[in-house]
Amino acid sequence: MTIKLKNINKVFDDKIILKDINLSFEDNRISCIVGPSGCGKTTLLNIILGILKADCGEVEGRNGRRIAAVFQEDRLCEEFTAYANLKLVCDDKDSDKVIHEHLEHVDLKEVAFQKVSYLSGGMKRRVAIVRAVIAKSDIIIMDEPFKGLDEKTKVKVIDYVKRYTKEKIVIITTHNLDEINMLKATLVQM
Repeated sequence: MTIKLKNINKVFDDKIILKDINLSFEDNRISCIVGPSGCGKTTLLNIILGILKADCGEVEGRNGRRIAAVFQEDRLCEEFTAYANLKLVCDDKDSDKVIHEHLEHVDLKEVAFQKVSYLSGGMKRRVAIVRAVIAKSDIIIMDEPFKGLDEKTKVKVIDYVKRYTKEKIVIITTHNLDEINMLKATLVQM
């Protein structure tokens, strides 16, 4: 199923942020939204998520589908461990094994039981990405998810995202064309 945005418009304080946006995002595909700072990428993601309401237009294909997100801020439970933050979105009997495997893929297995408040910014970012990936969702929305990661870690995390999101709609904002190429993503220009 496809997510379709039809004639999306959004105005804040008499400033037009989004005007007549018509886009579609396909199943089993990573799409990267690019555009200059302030062009409305985050606003558009928030409309897709249902956090913001468009002034006019509609989002089709979202109803009844589960959505996971990585925001520009990590939005983790700081006093919980990395493991506990991930456990919040797991409901399988195999969740312990799954959590440890996923943490290992992004080089965080050693810090699984440390409080998030003690982790570096890059480590927190990886926990937030893993949480979105392992959540039972059909759609994953990520707002500049690889920002703040060193190049070696970024390559590893991008490989992880590609590997574990093959059967989902993934929508990512970025300013980095190398990330789009590494993700083998469809480019969506704003």
